[in-house]
Amino acid sequence: MRIAILGAGKLGIRIAKALLDGDYDITIVDTKEEKLNQLSQMYDFLPITGDAKSIDTLKEMEIENYDFLFSCTTSDEVNIISASFAKKLGCKSVAARVRDPEHMNQTELLREHFDIDLVVNPDLLITAEIYRYLIEKYSISDGIYSFKNISLVELEASKHTKLVGKSLIDFRKTMEDLIMVGISRNGKMIIPHGNDEIMQDDLLYIVGETSRMKALNKKTPLTRRKNRIKKVMIIGGGKTGFYLAKKLSEFGAYVKIVEIDKKRCNYLTDKLNNVMVINGNGADISLLEEENIDEMDAFVTATGYDEENLLLALSAKTRGIEDVISKVSHESYKVLIEKLGIDVVLNPLDITASAILRRIRGTKRVLSSVILQGQAELMEVYAQEGMRMINVPLKDFDLPDYIIIATIIRKGNTIIPDGDTRILPGDRVIIVCSLSGIGYVEKLFKPNVLFNILK
Repeated sequence: MRIAILGAGKLGIRIAKALLDGDYDITIVDTKEEKLNQLSQMYDFLPITGDAKSIDTLKEMEIENYDFLFSCTTSDEVNIISASFAKKLGCKSVAARVRDPEHMNQTELLREHFDIDLVVNPDLLITAEIYRYLIEKYSISDGIYSFKNISLVELEASKHTKLVGKSLIDFRKTMEDLIMVGISRNGKMIIPHGNDEIMQDDLLYIVGETSRMKALNKKTPLTRRKNRIKKVMIIGGGKTGFYLAKKLSEFGAYVKIVEIDKKRCNYLTDKLNNVMVINGNGADISLLEEENIDEMDAFVTATGYDEENLLLALSAKTRGIEDVISKVSHESYKVLIEKLGIDVVLNPLDITASAILRRIRGTKRVLSSVILQGQAELMEVYAQEGMRMINVPLKDFDLPDYIIIATIIRKGNTIIPDGDTRILPGDRVIIVCSLSGIGYVEKLFKPNVLFNILK
């Protein structure tokens, strides 16, 4: 499968790296030749120096032979035009990153008039995850996500004291017909293995047969039933802050946005209804105190600076705010994040890359998927002849610690796998993987070279 990425920025490189382990030929186009040359020495892709919106560039790379193109330069207009040109020149499927709210009001027009298959907005994607976390946490009715006869539930460890202090091995002995696929702890989603221990404040993600889960739900309520979320403070009035404030205010929450740029404040005031916009420095604690930070149910940091987002989130958490969420793009802060105790830390690059990969994989391989707290993905995969994952004992894969094969559904029967289990053609396989490591899943999809030679 041939894939073109227009724009060698953080998002373009993130997606390219996630695809490297799969069965893809990747081309990256950018105007910066030196940057492309440096990247091509580290990663296996074809670099092309050129203007993304130039028809000549697209023709020279023979875009008609490509299966998918994603345009993610820094300009919405360039992305729209280049994706549209690529489609008209014969590329099978095209996607464009579009961030401006004015453009997002016309997505149907963009798709129909410009013939763009997918419009991707990282700010809207991360907004959806923040909104889902806040609203579902306070209003979800049963906590069950179903994949036909398999379900995923959220379970508070504090309500199951017998599990606290137990390892994953102990959990499997206690609940042989269930498997734990995730632990949410201090703002980080952990894919649990072997000796990982359950702690008092953990939120556990459990997978098992739907009938079993419903019985468990009747016995002990699985969800966190709380009062309706009422007050939210957002630091940063950029695109993420704008989209989130709009959704939360429409839900009925009282929202305050703190934004340092006066011109941007005027824009927010003009475009948002029932949202209080405060012109000031979100890092000024005295200002936040004046705006009653201690009365907030939730506090979201969404400035363009990771360090500021983390420090403000930490400050809010020490004040006892129930839900503190931070937007952070750099992977290098992973270790620090684990120690801070912030409720949820979301990476827009990971979330966007996941959305693009779902499109590229298509529904023939990935039947369905759900994002877990914006940090991990649970996907239902259809195992097909020739895939690398077929007929190999799971222990031989030496899976990294950020991925787990949760269950296998074979001819209607549910299998909780162990190291000796083999995946067979026709199986439906439930895989859980952290978003930062989703590229490894492409290895499992990759064709088995030996199989193709024998064939």
